[in-house]
Formats: sequence, C-alpha cells, structure tokens
Amino acid sequence: MNHRHSTHGDARAPATSPPGHAPGRRRALGMLAGVVLVALNLRVAVTSLGAVLDQARADLAMSAVAASTAAALPVVCFGGVALAVPWLIRRVGAMAGLGVTVGLLLAGLLVRVTGGEITLLTGTFVACAGIAGANVLIPVIVKMEFPARVGEVTGAYSAAMSAGAAIGAAATVPAGDVLGGWRGGLAVWSVLAAAALAVWLPRTRRGAAPAEPRARTTALTRSPVAWTVTLLFATQSLLAFVVMAWLPTIYLDIGYTPGEAGTLLAVALVVGVPVYFAVPILAARMRRQGALGVGMTAVHIAGLLGLLLRPESVPWLWALFIGVGGGVFPLTLALFSMRTRTAEDTAALSAMAQSVGYLLAAFGPFTVGLLREATGSWSVPVSLLVAICVAQAALCLGAGRPRFVERGARAAVPVSDGRRRGA
Repeated sequence: MNHRHSTHGDARAPATSPPGHAPGRRRALGMLAGVVLVALNLRVAVTSLGAVLDQARADLAMSAVAASTAAALPVVCFGGVALAVPWLIRRVGAMAGLGVTVGLLLAGLLVRVTGGEITLLTGTFVACAGIAGANVLIPVIVKMEFPARVGEVTGAYSAAMSAGAAIGAAATVPAGDVLGGWRGGLAVWSVLAAAALAVWLPRTRRGAAPAEPRARTTALTRSPVAWTVTLLFATQSLLAFVVMAWLPTIYLDIGYTPGEAGTLLAVALVVGVPVYFAVPILAARMRRQGALGVGMTAVHIAGLLGLLLRPESVPWLWALFIGVGGGVFPLTLALFSMRTRTAEDTAALSAMAQSVGYLLAAFGPFTVGLLREATGSWSVPVSLLVAICVAQAALCLGAGRPRFVERGARAAVPVSDGRRRGA
C-alpha cells in the first residue's frame, strides 16, 4: 500500500459523498478549482511589483531605502505573518481563514495603487500578509479535503503558483501600457484576487471551525523531522528569492540586454509550471523522496556552475536548469502532508516551516548583494549558492525518509509502522 493512502483516519476531513456520487464529485471539483484559483494569486502580487518597481520609484521619488524595503517586504512578511496562522485557524477554522487571507490580499492590491510611497508599502504589506496566510493554509486544506490525492492536488496548486509568478512578471508592464502606467499594471491583478475570493467564499460555509484542525506550532519544535523539513524549506526559499532578485543582474553583467535578461528569468519561471505539477505526484508515489530532491538539486548546481564557468555559452540552458532545481519547492509543500498524520499537525508544520524558513531566506538576496559589491564579481556569491545546494541535498535525504513528525519529545515514527511497505 502506498503510504499516502494510510493513517488519515484522524485527519478530521469533512464527510464527502461516496465515490461516483455526483454531488460529491461536484463539491470536490469546486474545492479543487477554488484552491487552484487562490494559488494562482499567491505570487502575482510579488512579481508584478518587481516588474514595475523602477517606474514606481521614479514616479513617487522613492528613496533607495524605500525601494529596497518594497523589494524585501514580501519574504519578511511571509515569514513573520505565518506565525499567526495557527491562531487564525483556532479562531475561525482553515476554510474561513483562507477566505480572510484572500480578502487581505485583495485589499492590499487595491490600497497600494491609491497613493504615494507609504501607501505602496502599506498595501504591499497587507497583500503579502494575505499571501503568507494562504501559503500556510492551502496545504492544510489539501490534507483535509484530499487526503488520498495529496500529490496530485499539491502539483496542481503549486503549478498554478508558478504560472502566476510568470504571468505577473511578463504581463504587468504591457497591462500598464494599456491602462495608463504602473498603477494600472498593478491594479489589474485585483480582478484575479476578487475572482478567487468570490469562488472561495461559498466554501467557507462548508463545515464548522470546531471540526477543523487546532494547530499549535510549538507542539513540533522538538521534532527532528519537523526541523529537517523546516530547514529544507529555508534553503529552497533562499535559492528561489536569490534567483528572482539577482539572476537578471547576473545576465546583465555578462553583457546581455535588459530584455534578454528578463526573458532568461522568464525561462527559469516558466519551466517551473510543468515541474511543479509533476514533482508532488512523483513524490506521492515514492516511499523515499530524498533521491528526487537530490536529483533536482544536482540540476540546480549544474545551472549555477554553468553561470560561473561558461556564462556566455547556452545561457537559456543554465536558466532552464535553475528553474528545474526550483522543483524542491513543491516537493517541500508535499512533505508538509506526507510527514504528518493529521490536518492539525500539517497546519503546525506548515506554519513552522514557512515562518522560520522565509525569515532565514530573507538574508539570501541581501547577503548575495553584499558579496557582489565586496568582491566585484559573481564568483563568490555563486559559489556560496552551490554550497547551499549541497546542504539542501543532505536535507532532502533527511526529509525524504518515510517518517512522521511527532509532538513533544517523542521520537519520529516510521511511516511503515504496522503497514505493508509501499513502492
């Protein structure tokens, strides 16, 4: 038996209709559509701002500090706000909680285009707070609603996140050209958030909060498995944010034009769509996921070494390799469910990993920028990223072992206990 089909009897999933029953199928499809549509919004707010930040800075006469704050705000917010999500779940439940977070995202997207520098920063913070909450809540809802389809549903929503990132990066400037400038380019994404909220709100009335998980993040702080997954989330987040922040600059320094550098970043983002979809499905069919993570990390290293040693040669290939290496992100999302027995523990692990992981990752782009300034080249920064990839490979092996997180001081329990070994 594949382990993803086991030990979910205490996951507190709401009752559904028997297989083949039309209302049950409609409800499941509606839930899946809602999750995917929400996920499509979870990177647009970040990549769209990056696409027009120079325009906004010039228009608003923003200081360098304010512009840097706007660029760094998302990752810091993702880590800080994630700590509050278990409290939100205890107050209103996971389903209603996701509605609250999408509402925050919509409000932030609208606010940030209405005023000056302070309004832009405030709206970005509110939008990113909504994203941070949804980042934690979606894996919980997948565990609750699709306990036997964690891999497939995780693949679908993480692919939607990757597609949203690419769309936000590519379409914001053209949208602004049509709608009168950077404000219009940013405001258009509020329509997508409003659609997600409209689709999700009816789902918040499905079941009461007491039937949902009451997550307590501190319950897992003594679990070695939880810390391994958390550190894995930190390494992949650090690598991802460095790529988004600095990959175009690396290509610019090599001699490519801004348009070419942006296209090469888009290559790294777009390749993530099929990779992000496939990886959780493959992971759910494997007893040990370590080899999958190590393989993608090795491809990431190949891309970085290509940039370091042969930067002018096949630049699109190095970008493609780096994009494939980003597949460790959906793998980690899948592990939130695969390494927990209940939706409550999934919520706790998701909050712990994303709060600590994103806060650690926030140092990545800053440190890489300082090293570039101090050394005058990309050799030392890229070498540091290779070393982080090596650490990530070791963490993949640890997190990929078939074991569950346990609360308190108890040891992790192998997934295979009392069950037939899976493939």
